[in-house]
Amino acid sequence: MPKRSVHYQVQLSKAGDLNTRHSIPEAVKLIKEMGEVRPTKAYKGARERKGFDQTIELVMSLGIDPKQADQMVRGSISLPKGIGKTKIVIVFCPDELIEESKTNGAVEAGNEDLIKKISDGWLDFDVAIAHPSQMGKVGKLGRVLGPQGKMPSPKSGTVTPDVVQAVKDYSAGKLEFRNDAGGNIHAIVGKMSFSHEDLQANIEAFIGHIRKLKPVTAKGQYIKRVCLSGTMTPSVALDVG
Repeated sequence: MPKRSVHYQVQLSKAGDLNTRHSIPEAVKLIKEMGEVRPTKAYKGARERKGFDQTIELVMSLGIDPKQADQMVRGSISLPKGIGKTKIVIVFCPDELIEESKTNGAVEAGNEDLIKKISDGWLDFDVAIAHPSQMGKVGKLGRVLGPQGKMPSPKSGTVTPDVVQAVKDYSAGKLEFRNDAGGNIHAIVGKMSFSHEDLQANIEAFIGHIRKLKPVTAKGQYIKRVCLSGTMTPSVALDVG
């Protein structure tokens, strides 16, 4: 068994039995209590370490077969209380939409010039949005953007004729998600500084959204396990029915 730090052990004492499934309000309360535990240095003259605003992440284990294309669960969602961060967004669009896209939050907007810039190695952005008219050209970036999860896709909402609205949404923190090879979905649902009510609202909204995306061909229990954790805390299991 790996050695646990004193800091981690104190957090575990607050979490109790990690196999217990908690209601969403109870889980949020536990995570915030663990987040209040501050690391300490025991040696003489040590300064107290400053905390930071931890990110709160939700992990959902789904009863799907990730190898089957018709059981992929992916998409995007704007959580009701935001996620406490903004994203760096670029847009592949016709010339007439370049300035408006930049005005509304895109760090870069263009077409062939932007494609060349990325082909040459520039990848300093979080989300790429594309107008449908540009996808014939953007397709050549699949080998570059695909492995990083940045390739525009209609299923995730990043290929759209309304690129300006998409820029607004993603710049404000709209989430993209997709299941991994193990059938799990990871999503940021806020920050430790969020109120209990705001975190609960985001968690309920995300879980509800995933429920609606259950593949028709998925058999048996769809939502198998849901866990909540902070950047520096143990995870807590949720009872979501």
